[in-house]
Amino acid sequence: MAHLFHFEVEFADSLRCIPMQVRYNLDHCGVKLKLVDWNRFTLAERTALVDLPCEAADEQQVYRTRLHELVAQHGGDRPASLPIDPHPDWQAVATIPESVQAMAQTAEMALSLEQWASLLPLQRFALIKLSRSNHENHNFVPALQEFGLWGDRPTP
Repeated sequence: MAHLFHFEVEFADSLRCIPMQVRYNLDHCGVKLKLVDWNRFTLAERTALVDLPCEAADEQQVYRTRLHELVAQHGGDRPASLPIDPHPDWQAVATIPESVQAMAQTAEMALSLEQWASLLPLQRFALIKLSRSNHENHNFVPALQEFGLWGDRPTP
């Protein structure tokens, strides 16, 4: 499989939750996929979506088309389209999003611009998603640890 983070391991075997790689791809191709639709897919279909590239414009179109086909095959409603941000926060290395800074401070950690810039876009994306108020945030510190930002500090 392309990339699953260690903090996602609790559901990696079944892919019962939408992994960060797929959520990243959904943002790239502008599709709002419901968890109920995701869970209708077979494990092989979910795995294929984790592995399917979605960076270039033609890959994004293929990804979007495949998602629509799968949802239709499994009896779901056509997924909503979302605007694609031409300058998403996870691509910006000169500014740490406020939600990430706030979560880091809550965890008693100061995240530097140098640390933020050293992360891969998918890692920055994950920290942004994990720091949003409408998201379960229990994986924020494990993500910091996995990305080498927490060091030997104990989990708060």
